[in-house]
Amino acid sequence: MSAKPILLVAACALVDADGRVLLCQRPEGKQLAGLWEFPGGKVEAGETPEACLIRELQEELGITVAQACLAPFVFASHEYESFHLLMPLYLCRRWEGQVTRHEHAAMAWVKPTKMGDYPMPPADAPLVAWLRDLL
Repeated sequence: MSAKPILLVAACALVDADGRVLLCQRPEGKQLAGLWEFPGGKVEAGETPEACLIRELQEELGITVAQACLAPFVFASHEYESFHLLMPLYLCRRWEGQVTRHEHAAMAWVKPTKMGDYPMPPADAPLVAWLRDLL
């Protein structure tokens, strides 16, 4: 059995005042294009998952998030063909600025009970049940 590299990706469930969670659609030209995911991205060398999310949420959505507003929630561990993904999911209910799509094909604020209507990457999909139980 050959060991696959581990890819650390941080993701965030932004939750609005109505209990809806932001899902973002992966753009054409990217791996898993067209699928819906939680915003976030790859953790760079020497970067914490929280710092990654602060950076990624600013780049992808134009919002400012304080580290104190990122609550660790649950994580996904999923084996893809060429790597193993480890993805902590954080909850965030407070941010500054207007959520604006910068990189994704589309965005949707979705009640956790309706998230099953949005096709997601294999690593993201199991996290939906946790959100349904919490929110």
